[in-house]
Amino acid sequence: MENKRASIDIGSNSILLLAGEFSNGEYKELINESNVTGLGRELDKNKKFLDVSMDESFEVLKSYSKLVKEIGIEPSEVIVTATEAARVAQNASHFFKKVLDETDLNVQIITGAGEAYFSTRGIMFNTKFEEDEIVIMDIGGASTEIIEANTKTGKINLDFSMPFGAVRVTNWLTEKTHEQKLTDIKENFSDQLSKISNKKLFCVAGTMTSVANMYLGHKEFQEKKIHGLEFASDEVFRMLEDHKDKAPEAYLDEFPFLGKRSKTITGGMIVATTVFNWLNIEKVEISTYGLRYGTLEQGFIPDEYLA
Repeated sequence: MENKRASIDIGSNSILLLAGEFSNGEYKELINESNVTGLGRELDKNKKFLDVSMDESFEVLKSYSKLVKEIGIEPSEVIVTATEAARVAQNASHFFKKVLDETDLNVQIITGAGEAYFSTRGIMFNTKFEEDEIVIMDIGGASTEIIEANTKTGKINLDFSMPFGAVRVTNWLTEKTHEQKLTDIKENFSDQLSKISNKKLFCVAGTMTSVANMYLGHKEFQEKKIHGLEFASDEVFRMLEDHKDKAPEAYLDEFPFLGKRSKTITGGMIVATTVFNWLNIEKVEISTYGLRYGTLEQGFIPDEYLA
């Protein structure tokens, strides 16, 4: 029996669409779209979504609504989640009501625990692991999730969400407040950080998949060559040192695939290397499966994960 599903992940930096067909235990991908809209831009300063960010995000969501209709999925049936930025923005509910009214996409804001749960399901989607226990890092625009999970049972042993991501750190760099902010976060999460002993991180989401593509020297995004790629964490420190002073235009000259992510990739690498330092990470492995794969597989959002 065929079962078409679609999921949308509205993050602080990008909005992702995934649609697929489940048939006799097999999965076939139908749509995989990603657009950077910077919905969480200047969120700490304004405590709300900017008009320009909402306009860009609305146009992307409107196009996604049309795309799913074209493959026979009603927009009202799409699983649409929003994360940290939506939990913070005071005008999130107003914006998402407009999205519902004009696109039929029903946005559900999920908790940090929900992010951890679905990111874990996502990374385990169609993936085989040698390790019994893995640690996952999911860098978003406004937050970074750290999750320790059992690959045999899918059980989450430990998870916590730290309030810094690629967009937030980019804003802090402009304000010259990033060093103090990061020091405060390390202090606030010292107990949780001390419980992680693995020296390898499994990395999901746009920042680290982009870093991996840069590491390979690709001009265009090549998902199949990135998924499962493993390299030393030192490589990210080297890349940050090589590129930290680049303007977005210079990033685009060398790595055109970055698009709007060129504005936040330095901030994203600072997040990554900061976490590597805190956890003494030696190796990273990249997964292109993330939260939207988890929600797609689940097929619904349990009430316990609704914010």
